[in-house]
Formats: sequence, C-alpha cells, structure tokens
Amino acid sequence: MSGSPAVVMRLVASAYSVAEKAGAIVRKVLHSGELGIVEKTGANDLQTLADRLAQQSICASLSRRFPKITIIGEEELPDEEVQEDLIENGQAEEILQKTCPAEYSGLTEEELVVWVDPLDGTKEYTEASRGLHLPTVAQISLKGSNTSQPHSTALWLLDNVTVLIGIAYGGRAIAGVINQPFYNYQMGAGAVLGRTMWGMPGLGAFGFQLQEVPGDRRIVTTTRSHSNKLVTDCVDAMEPHEVIRVGGAGNKIIQLVEGKASAYVFASPGCKKWDTCAPEAILHAVGGKLTDMHGNGYRYDANVKHMNSAGVLAALRNHEYYVSRVPQSVLQALKSQ
Repeated sequence: MSGSPAVVMRLVASAYSVAEKAGAIVRKVLHSGELGIVEKTGANDLQTLADRLAQQSICASLSRRFPKITIIGEEELPDEEVQEDLIENGQAEEILQKTCPAEYSGLTEEELVVWVDPLDGTKEYTEASRGLHLPTVAQISLKGSNTSQPHSTALWLLDNVTVLIGIAYGGRAIAGVINQPFYNYQMGAGAVLGRTMWGMPGLGAFGFQLQEVPGDRRIVTTTRSHSNKLVTDCVDAMEPHEVIRVGGAGNKIIQLVEGKASAYVFASPGCKKWDTCAPEAILHAVGGKLTDMHGNGYRYDANVKHMNSAGVLAALRNHEYYVSRVPQSVLQALKSQ
C-alpha cells in the first residue's frame, strides 16, 4: 500500500485497539466486585463503573488522535480530566495494511461520526456479577473458568456483554468494531479471554467465522428483558422453529453472523443508535441487512434522534421475508422515522 492509510482506516485501526482496552476495563471492574451500579431510568436501564470508565477510555483515546471527529456515547458523563492510564494509543496494524474501499478513501475527520456503547448488555453484566462469588469472578476475569461449576448459569450471561464502536458517514454505518470481553470463558483456566471483530462494507468482516443457519430453519433472536405483547406477536408472526431470548444488540448480531440465529426481531422502541451502528456495519459487510420494522434503514448523522423508535429487524439472509411477516398492528404502533 502506497502512502499513508486513509483517515477512516486509521480510525478503525484505533477503534480496534481502543475496544480491546475497553474490554479489559470491563473485565477488571467485574474482577474487583465493585460495580458502582446506578439506575438511569429504572431497573432495566443501568450504568456501572465499567460503563463510565470504558466510555471515558474510548472517547478520550479517539478524540486525542482524531480531534475533529464527532463522538456520541451512550453515557452522559461530566466533563472531567481522563486518567492517563485509560488512554489507548495503539492501532491494529493488520487493519492499517488493508486497502480502503475507494468510496471512503478521501473522507476527512469532520465527515465521520462515531457511535459508542461502552458496555452493551449492562443488565446481564450486573446479573452475572451478582450470581458469582468474588473468587470465581477473579478466575473468570484473569484466567477463564469451567462451566461445569455450579455458577455456570451466571456465566452464560457474560456472553451478552459487548463493547460497540460504530463509524458513520453520510448517515450510513460504514465500519464497526465489536469486542466481547468474556469470549472464551468456557475454555477453562489459562484461557485468553476476549475477542474483537470488525467489518466495513466493501472490504469484508474479520475476527469471526461466518456461518449461516440451515436454510430450512428459522431461528429468531429477541430481547431477554424488554419484551411486551407487541414484541411477542411480531416474533410469533415470523413462524420461527426456535426463539432465543438474550441481552445486548451486539450479541444478537453476533448470533446472526455465527449461524446461531436467522433473524433479530425487536418490535419496540428501546434500542439506540449506539446499539446498532457497529453491528449494522459488520452485518452489512457480510451481506446482511438491519432496518426498522417497516424495512427502512436508520440514519446515523450527528443530529439524529438517538432512539430507534420503530424497532429493529435484522437478518443475514432473506431480510425481505421477515419484513413481509411483520403484522399490521406492529407497523401501526411503531412509526417509521
């Protein structure tokens, strides 16, 4: 590759390293046992010390290297000096070596918007913490753990936890980074925890093995803790062979690209732009699609409403089928943006 890497490739390379740093922060806070939980709007909308520190790390690290980008994070935090040990200056060399898609090669910092969810799946993160004794938490966060132990029910909740950094241009999600801080916990003592995946439409997606649900099966993944009649009716209308209820938007998109689910169906407001920007970019990079329940795409401009008020409908394949199955009652209840 001749010359300096394009701005967007340098930003993605930084976001990769920053997401890994944030994942390490998420593990460290769980290990400490001091989560510092605050209710934002209720018991299903929580913030922890990990949310706060991870967002500080992500936003400060990226803005220091790219001072002209717009960064929008989930957590409303006071404007204060960020500790130097939260700053990550690294960049993923393998990303810098890739050729930027031509349509993005000339983009400037000012044209890019970064959407940050520092800890997607906070509810599951806090539940896992409550379900684990501190010595066990120390094992998980530092060495991995064995799911045959009695606390394995709490352990699976950690699958739901991700760090999400999405990059948008012209209102479209054009790159995404997802870190799973506790990936590999099932491998036992000595396992290296965490993985980071990333993707860019026109370039591809990396850090995972793309798999699909067999064509004769429809498996729907949906919310674990924010369900209602509208959500349930819409899931039923898809005529699924199986329904999986888990937490975290990032986790649900990972299920789609790893062949554990066919579609992500959430017929309700609740998801925000920082929940869907990074996952949408990765899904799009492998040929999938994410829209609202009407089949309309979301925009990720800096000035848009944060709420995805018309729900989320995503699929790796056959997105049109799932859109066609959405009941009229859902379409009437959820106004498209």
